[in-house]
Amino acid sequence: MTRRVVVTGTGATSALGLTADELWDGLLGGHCGIKRIQAFDPIEFPCNLAGEVPDYKIRKCVPKTHRKATKLMSRDIEISVIAANDAVESSGLVTKAIDPENTTITPTRTAISFGAGLISCDIEEIAPSVEKAVTDGQFDIRKWGTDGLQSLTPLWLLKYLPNMLPCHIGIIHDIQGPSNTITCGEVASHIAIAEAVEMIARNDADVALGGGGEAKVNPVVMMRQCLHHRVATDSNDAPEKACKPFDANATGSIFGEAAGVLILEELEFAKARNAAIAAEIVGTASSNSLNTDCTHLEQDGKGLQVAIRKALKEADITPDQIDLIIPTGTGIATDDKAEAAALKAVFGSSIKSISVWPIKSMVSHTGAAAGAIDLIVAVRAIEHQKIGPAANFDTPADGCELNIATGATDKEINYALCCGYSFGGQTAAIVIKKYEENA
Repeated sequence: MTRRVVVTGTGATSALGLTADELWDGLLGGHCGIKRIQAFDPIEFPCNLAGEVPDYKIRKCVPKTHRKATKLMSRDIEISVIAANDAVESSGLVTKAIDPENTTITPTRTAISFGAGLISCDIEEIAPSVEKAVTDGQFDIRKWGTDGLQSLTPLWLLKYLPNMLPCHIGIIHDIQGPSNTITCGEVASHIAIAEAVEMIARNDADVALGGGGEAKVNPVVMMRQCLHHRVATDSNDAPEKACKPFDANATGSIFGEAAGVLILEELEFAKARNAAIAAEIVGTASSNSLNTDCTHLEQDGKGLQVAIRKALKEADITPDQIDLIIPTGTGIATDDKAEAAALKAVFGSSIKSISVWPIKSMVSHTGAAAGAIDLIVAVRAIEHQKIGPAANFDTPADGCELNIATGATDKEINYALCCGYSFGGQTAAIVIKKYEENA
């Protein structure tokens, strides 16, 4: 018999706050976390906007025994640690970080699977070493190796390895079971959560933390998005109106930072401790875009179609049983059109009756964290049987036949789908179900 996997906790750091509760309340209220960039002066950039996590003190967010390690935390790690704390606390589990003497997990039966992005160096930190490697105005990689690296602490690289996100979380909470890091761009956390589900399903763990984090508010990262013409550049004076997924007036996306974590448990384990079960994960899948230009989704979204169909098949449901879709919805017109085409191809005429709730207009595109944030919102929507408004959706884009709600509403949700694609060609989909004990 397949081991059923349920969600018992959620945690998030996002532009709407430092908890999953703040994320949910903000989205339900239609609030926008996109603002002018504070991390650096963006005046020379065509887009001055981002979704930034509010201020925090990382030393206050970790046990005293781990505070020295905060010196080796990049921002990606920091916001992921905060999201994991929020998730564990919301689940009711007791780990070493909460009460070392009264833990309720078996460390060797607890796993973690995490999505990470390209962790960019702080320019102030790396600049002196780069300066030492410049000869006649040209960067010399050999000179950087012999002279430039001497300016950096020997432990410098530990801040920027993608597996450091789950490593710090694992040490803090004493997770000794399987650990995995997925670096598949914007679907990294979709795939990481799917792997966390599999860890439990195949009996390698009873509890797993699945999620992802990425901090994209960095001059180098932001310039890359600008050079790829992915950003909205016409709304610097109106941040809340900048990102318009599936709208006829969409001009690009807004990028930001976030981390999201789901606490996943084997059903009987969760029931034995009387955990509050928020939802059940019933289908996961991934695929690849077939587009030769991997900077955008192919026109018919074929790769995304494959992932969605496979996830529905694993969930053993038909397309018309889905009640809510949380799509990628970047606000990049060509990609939104392709995603809408993929959804229409999979769901046919029923797509007009399925609620679609794009949220990046309020939280920004958060890269490797995006899937985890979407899944947390889907779980909360199932819990509360509500969906919030889709901001900035006024006139459907050409070819967009999606049922996008512009106001908060009560909604019967038995099944929800989260789907995503990366700019590198990966696609993923996860189906979540309202928990029913005898299902």
